[in-house]
Amino acid sequence: MANDNTTHFGFQDVPVEDKVRMVRGVFDSVADKYDVMNDLMSLGIHRIWKRIAVQLANVRAGDHVLDLAGGTGDLTALFEKRVGKEGQVVLADINAEMLNNGRDRMINKGLVGNLRFAQVNAECLPFADNTFDCVCIGFGLRNVTDKDAALRSMYRVLKPGGKLIVLEFSHPIDKVTEKVYDFYSFSLLPKIGGVVANDEDSYRYLAESIRKHPKQDELKQMMDNAGFERCEYFNMTQGIVAVHRGYKF
Repeated sequence: MANDNTTHFGFQDVPVEDKVRMVRGVFDSVADKYDVMNDLMSLGIHRIWKRIAVQLANVRAGDHVLDLAGGTGDLTALFEKRVGKEGQVVLADINAEMLNNGRDRMINKGLVGNLRFAQVNAECLPFADNTFDCVCIGFGLRNVTDKDAALRSMYRVLKPGGKLIVLEFSHPIDKVTEKVYDFYSFSLLPKIGGVVANDEDSYRYLAESIRKHPKQDELKQMMDNAGFERCEYFNMTQGIVAVHRGYKF
């Protein structure tokens, strides 16, 4: 059981000060195979989930967007199309290897004019108050040590009228899906990770981290507590993934 001095790293309880280093080790290990594994893990459906999240963000030309835990830049590229040359997207990640991969991908796509790159910790964002029209964190919140602090930090950097989008693996809404998902996550996913990325342990951690992530209603309440209003969530693929949305007024 985690206490004030420990936190969850998958199903393990570890010292709070160790989690960032341990999560960094996971993503250092999988960075080069991250996109391939995303396709294999989700059968390509992650691309649909991301497009839906961006649609729910409803950003417009000229908006400024912060893509937290942006990784290899899938969401950044989608946002870039919507904000146009007058807008800006900051691709941000705590992990240098993931950020470097994302920056290289964006440069290869020719998407550099209105993009910025930043290595940041979501719990203490180094941006001024009221900077962004939208903050999005995709498949990253579950890896944050202090989620409440991160949500407060995201709230601070949003402009009044801005919105937060949280795209994250969540909890199935029916027992059949839950059983199938558990079998896949704990029996098949680590083995796929071992074959493709030569790293079974990291993908076992990723499966465990999903189970430790707050359920849909709990995360909605955490967003309420951080100051967000009109909070709501949208289940996708029977709750395997959910998009949470909240506003700063």
